Amino acid sequence: MRGAKGRGRKIYIALLLTLMYVPIVLVIVYSFNQSRLSSVWSGFTLSWYRELFRDRAIFEALRNSLVLAVISSFSAAVIGTLGAVGMARLKPPPGKIGKAMEYLSILPIMIPEIILGMVMLAFFSLLGLPLGMLTLILAHTCFCIPYIYLLVKARLAGLDKSFAEAARNLGANEWRAFRDITFPLILPAVVSGILLSFAMSFDDVIISVFVTGPHTNTLPIRIYSQMKTGVTPKTNALCTLVFAATVLLCILSTVAARIRVKTPKKEQSK
Repeated sequence: MRGAKGRGRKIYIALLLTLMYVPIVLVIVYSFNQSRLSSVWSGFTLSWYRELFRDRAIFEALRNSLVLAVISSFSAAVIGTLGAVGMARLKPPPGKIGKAMEYLSILPIMIPEIILGMVMLAFFSLLGLPLGMLTLILAHTCFCIPYIYLLVKARLAGLDKSFAEAARNLGANEWRAFRDITFPLILPAVVSGILLSFAMSFDDVIISVFVTGPHTNTLPIRIYSQMKTGVTPKTNALCTLVFAATVLLCILSTVAARIRVKTPKKEQSK
């Protein structure tokens, strides 16, 4: 009976992994295809990658995506970190209103992106802001804040508050205690949140479509536009590079989240 259950579980996992990763593998494989047709394999080539690197429009879209992701992730890091530290220091602990504010702060990652994009578009139109890079940065910063907030909050929950209290007892003010004690301890969570936010911002399509202007094109929107006219090996090559960059960022984010900063207590025990 146990053997049958074990085989069923393995088959289920194998089917799940197949459905998830076979389409990605096919895109990567056909990015090296000589033929323009995605359904016909006619030999290995790197010509689509060479053609991709000669496309100025692609590089302009890539530059916009990098600028957008860097500014959005770092802006979200500042706001999310300050929010998490501020909520952790509330005395007494947050009541119903505080907890409601906490839920509101992570709401953007629970709202469907298409709804969030429509809300952002309506809000910017109400303010009279012209759609372009500024509105993209504001929208991406908004949905990136919860990622930073949740990671830093989880890190703060596991910290020993006696270190910061000891610094304040020795004469350090609040800023000095935060800069020299708290921030180095939560830095891995901040870095992890920045990398995760960068990945989320870099490959966002739905929200960007709503809040971008006619003269500002990001790389995911460029890929989406190309796919309307059919999938070519050049599109597959572009998707492969974006996929590789996203996987790399997710791995770095995971590694940063697992970094343990040595505390004075640990050093003494050694």
